[in-house]
Amino acid sequence: MRSKWSSRKFWLAVAAFLGSIGTSIAGLATSNKYVATVGIICSIFATAIYQVCESIVDVSHKKEAVNETDTDK
Repeated sequence: MRSKWSSRKFWLAVAAFLGSIGTSIAGLATSNKYVATVGIICSIFATAIYQVCESIVDVSHKKEAVNETDTDK
């Protein structure tokens, strides 16, 4: 878990999420439904993209672990 806190991907995802939430709040403050909607959609995409990237990394780590155990035999 500690590696997640030092991950650049994680902090970039947090920044994108917070920026999107800020955009959504600005849209609500100015009564602009389109800006608010774009902010909400972008925050969802930022979270989804981070999750996909982490899944890809996890799969590659599992493949490496399987390959290492196969070569040990």
